[in-house]
Amino acid sequence: MSQKYHICQWFLSCSKVALFGSSVFLVLTIPTITEFPGSKLLAENLVPSQNLEAASFFQQGVMRYSRQDLQAAEYAFRQALQKDPNLAAARNYLGNIMLLQNRWDIAVQEYTEAIRINPNMGEAYYNLGLAMHKQGQKEAAVTAYRQALVIDPTMAAAYYNLGLALYEQGQIEEAIAAYQQVINLDNGNANAYFNLAIALQQQGKTQEAITAYRQVLQLNPNNAVAYNNMASLMATQGQKAEAIVTYQEAIRRIPNNAAAYYNLGVTLYNQGDYKIAHSALKRARNEYREQGNIEQADKVEQLMQQIAQMQRQKEPQISKTATSSPTQTPTSNEVKPAQDIPTQPQTPTETQDNTSNTPVSVEQLPPALLQETPLQPANPAETQEQQPTTQSTSQ
Repeated sequence: MSQKYHICQWFLSCSKVALFGSSVFLVLTIPTITEFPGSKLLAENLVPSQNLEAASFFQQGVMRYSRQDLQAAEYAFRQALQKDPNLAAARNYLGNIMLLQNRWDIAVQEYTEAIRINPNMGEAYYNLGLAMHKQGQKEAAVTAYRQALVIDPTMAAAYYNLGLALYEQGQIEEAIAAYQQVINLDNGNANAYFNLAIALQQQGKTQEAITAYRQVLQLNPNNAVAYNNMASLMATQGQKAEAIVTYQEAIRRIPNNAAAYYNLGVTLYNQGDYKIAHSALKRARNEYREQGNIEQADKVEQLMQQIAQMQRQKEPQISKTATSSPTQTPTSNEVKPAQDIPTQPQTPTETQDNTSNTPVSVEQLPPALLQETPLQPANPAETQEQQPTTQSTSQ
């Protein structure tokens, strides 16, 4: 980001949600203020107004804003505007205060007024897009983000949020292009790689998605979601040995990773290693129970029972179905691995096979992107560069 932007740090609580299926959804969570960055807010090179009283009130507002005293900051900015109604930066700050308080309609009004006063204020367009995005006005948000990028093509956060809005609208290729732009500007942004991987996965570009997940794990080796998704893609590509190693690494780093235990068990089962698979599934069942996900634990238990029954029969179900009727279609015993960490009851996506010896696969939920730190208001009074902060999705 350019040095004129002052980023108020928001950390969005990231839900761990399942990441596959053909439909798309994005969970918008309410941000919480955790810290305002310290910086030279009384920038000597910034002269907001020729009116000395207005300039003084403006600088008081910036200082109080930096100290999280939003009520006092709002008062100071409004006093500055009484002395000089053309203070676009004060309007932008007021919009940020309203946005931090979830007063999105008023935030939109303040940003719109800032743009009226100064049509070249890129951060005001960005913030306007953010407010509209929070309101669910995705098309309007896309327009605002694009205008911010016309004014400042180096605004990585605008590309990030543009990618989010485009993905939400089903414009996956355009979202991929936006995330690639984020990475071009900031190749250390793990969240951008993560969202790029999901978008690539959604487009069926499996190997490219795996490569993007590898980048995520280089930047954040404790990202349980990335491990699970990457390994599951490997398993679906027939790279089962690589998938097993990846699940084992996920478990080593996150020992309570129930989905990794489950997926490891499924992959081992599909390899024919029933005994080791049963052990992994047992651990998955216990972890799900500890997490309170009883429905998922019961499904794992059902799978364990069916595997045990198959072992007792000493021959694959596919052989039995193939010989039972010359017109009957063989039933595969392969179980598909889950992606990500299930944190909610899952709805079946298809009717289960009535054959008791066919293991039950974990149902699939649609993908979701990370909506993290780049969703934050930008302020014009900063003189030091502030890079977006990333947050791990793992606990």
